[in-house]
Amino acid sequence: MLDRLRAMPGLTVREGDPLNADSLREDGLCGERFDTWVSCLASRTGAPQDAWAVDHAGHVQALHACREAGVHQVVLLSALCVQKPQLAFQRAKLAFEAALMESGLNYSIVRPTAFFKSLSGQVERLRRGRPFLLFGDGQLTACKPIADEDLGEFLAGCVDDPSRHRRILPIGGPGPALTPLQQGLLLFEALQMEPRFKQVPLSVMDAAIAVLGAAGRVWPWAAAKAELARIGRYYATESMLVWNAELKRYCAEDTPEYGHRSLAQHYGALARGEVADQRGDHAVF
Repeated sequence: MLDRLRAMPGLTVREGDPLNADSLREDGLCGERFDTWVSCLASRTGAPQDAWAVDHAGHVQALHACREAGVHQVVLLSALCVQKPQLAFQRAKLAFEAALMESGLNYSIVRPTAFFKSLSGQVERLRRGRPFLLFGDGQLTACKPIADEDLGEFLAGCVDDPSRHRRILPIGGPGPALTPLQQGLLLFEALQMEPRFKQVPLSVMDAAIAVLGAAGRVWPWAAAKAELARIGRYYATESMLVWNAELKRYCAEDTPEYGHRSLAQHYGALARGEVADQRGDHAVF
């Protein structure tokens, strides 16, 4: 990725530690003046310590440094899940969103729905002949996933589009909203395989959270695992769509759409070996 960026004309790539104030100023800003800061910084795991260090403190530190460098506009990549916060990383993101809105700078806070890579974790599982895992009946949630390139285009457009300034912007990919069951059917179709599903009761996740939570009072590693399990359960039960507080439900029709690339097209490219998802710490299956 960095090699591709370095090859782009007119683009300067600098590497540093965004959580280190000295590195941020010396390796990144280098004493120069800048107009806009676009941040895609996020914690790797969402665990509480990591989340507050990166999603909040790291961003606050960078905000101060960018203001010193003359930045007057910020485009922040946040997450749609913060609209119903239950987890540490959601609260950390909201805390920085609030700090940004109170900073006096021009801002665009972009809250995307699911990413394609977060919905592609079962490809190899299916190729090995195993069933697609569903929590409950696979219809508890839905989302309008968005491609990386479409989201990148939307973020860049926030810089010079006044209609996106000083706003919180939920954004999804082209519809319709898809349930996990529908996602599984699309993936089987792309792989040209007969659909096979296995339903996992939510009680299994609840039991794991309870056991790990109890063990976490003694062993820190168990507490971290319990938080990851809570994150998994959240995404298994909460849709990545705009929450309509008046109707008290997630609304696909209220969730804006952007871009051209669909999840079905992405699954097709994965099946043909044209793309590969690098999920890293986001891998589950």
